[in-house]
Amino acid sequence: MSGGVVHVVGAGVAGLSAATRLAEAGRQVVVHEAARAAGGRCRSYFDPSLGMTIDNGNHLLLSGNRAALDYLERIGAPGLDGPREATFDFADLKSGERWRLRPNAGRVPWWLFDRSRRPPGARLGDFLAPVGLFFAPARATIGEAMRCEGALYQRLWRPVLLAGLNVDPREGSAALAAGTLRETLAAGGRACRPLIAARGLAPTFINPALAFLSARGATVSFGARLRGVRFAGERAVALDFEAGSAALGHDDALIVAAPPGTARELLPGLDAPDEFRGIVNAHFRIAPPRGQPPILAVLNGLTEWLFAFPDRLSATISAADRLIDRPREELAAEIWREAAALTGLPAALPRWQVVKERRATFAATPAQNAKRPPSRTRWTNVALAGDWTRTGLPACIEGAVRSGYAAATIVSNQRARAPRTAVVAGSRP
Repeated sequence: MSGGVVHVVGAGVAGLSAATRLAEAGRQVVVHEAARAAGGRCRSYFDPSLGMTIDNGNHLLLSGNRAALDYLERIGAPGLDGPREATFDFADLKSGERWRLRPNAGRVPWWLFDRSRRPPGARLGDFLAPVGLFFAPARATIGEAMRCEGALYQRLWRPVLLAGLNVDPREGSAALAAGTLRETLAAGGRACRPLIAARGLAPTFINPALAFLSARGATVSFGARLRGVRFAGERAVALDFEAGSAALGHDDALIVAAPPGTARELLPGLDAPDEFRGIVNAHFRIAPPRGQPPILAVLNGLTEWLFAFPDRLSATISAADRLIDRPREELAAEIWREAAALTGLPAALPRWQVVKERRATFAATPAQNAKRPPSRTRWTNVALAGDWTRTGLPACIEGAVRSGYAAATIVSNQRARAPRTAVVAGSRP
């Protein structure tokens, strides 16, 4: 091993991506996770109500998510599932219409001139609506930068932006919307192929990373809640856990890959997002019918996205604060009525589970985006990782991996500037 020990606080995708890059480079890595399992918002667990293992939520990646795909390749994860070309199925519960969006592979969007490849009723000029996002001021909302009405807005831009930002698009950050579109639809169909972890989130994103770290001598500790960080001048010099303290040597470093609220408690003066939005997911233990699209965008219903896995159907509702306090039984029944209508499955409610995440993502508004800190901190041996840091993207797996890579690079390039500091365990700054 070369260099000092790197302590990574948080075993979500951001923390694991940082840890794997550092372990791969030969650094000694210790990962501290407060929970009893790794994964954060990207986890799988056995649900007794369903009698099966499910994911806490549904995550859609795109073939243009280069950092996330690089991470999966590095850790030897199983491949993601998806069509061979960019294909998105839509269904309108109100009108009964169905259509398929099929961008061509290249950057020149000739597919717009083929009516069979675009939403019904869409005019060519409507596809220019998001252009204003790319030139909007940093503090502009999507509603200020583009026209948020009309058939194409309702049938394409609204569902895409709502899913990407997890806020009502009208109040969402134009800069974050532009960042998302720049790397997906604006980059051509090659960057837009939809991909899902059909084997589960943990078997795909988490378990291979833990095995990768173990094979390289890294340590991962669960139930290890960090209560405080002690500082001396420009350096962090000790970590205070519930079970005791750990001194940081001259060449040791710290990556905080915890949620923003925890990071603010640990790092004095840190500015970070403090407003969040919820997501609701509903899982039904029933096999999807033959020919059911793996991912179906749903309009004019409570359901927004319907995912078809080999052994279950799962629905996702973004910006779901309005639903957090609704009884789970009501939500399950209403969502299943829509799912049955969309799939042709029996109306009888199958075994179900509803997962509510009140603080699923930071609110992707201009004000909250401005609070996102960079990965580099004012301390020479401390870096940040998390999809809530300044990645240029909304909260997503791609952003989480990029932040982890950025933190790993900062730590790898650090140059200790302070002399060794003696630390007395149990003392306070």
